[in-house]
Amino acid sequence: MRKAKKRSRVKQLPLRVMFQDEARFGRMSDPRRCWAPPGVRPRVGYQLIREFTYAYGAVSPLDGVSDFLILPYMTADVMNLFLAEVARRHVREFILMVYDGAPCHSPTALVIPENMMVKTLPAYCPELNPTEHIWDEIREKFFPNLVFESLDAVEEQLMEALLFLEKHPATVQSITGFKWIVNALGKS
Repeated sequence: MRKAKKRSRVKQLPLRVMFQDEARFGRMSDPRRCWAPPGVRPRVGYQLIREFTYAYGAVSPLDGVSDFLILPYMTADVMNLFLAEVARRHVREFILMVYDGAPCHSPTALVIPENMMVKTLPAYCPELNPTEHIWDEIREKFFPNLVFESLDAVEEQLMEALLFLEKHPATVQSITGFKWIVNALGKS
């Protein structure tokens, strides 16, 4: 009887469609083009240190609401932590979480929160996940031609980027509001 009450309460919650992805950030730099005055060749640092951390993100393309966590690994246990946090942040909504088929997203290994349902994107179609564009934005705007002294410094820079995006939903919406998603959800 108690489960039936919980299910009916969940069915009454407003729907929020979110797209989830994770990205690796670390101390291996990726030199990029940059502006310099004519005749001046810019000097850009470069390093190949194999230390990484992961940014987990879920974005709502309709209104730009986003949730991010910086976590040390990409495993099913860590993914469960992220899903639980997103569910906690949206306790008054039912979340349809759309994600890719990464090994850590195995349905048998995940504990799906009560106010959430998950759906996997087709294999080998990263272009369908708007969260991929968030990582490009972060790398372009917050990580261009930087060399970090430690993994803590990488995480501090990443935290600055993720907090900026969480506080600026219009920016997230402009990056992730793919026309096919907005049209499919009935908002034009």
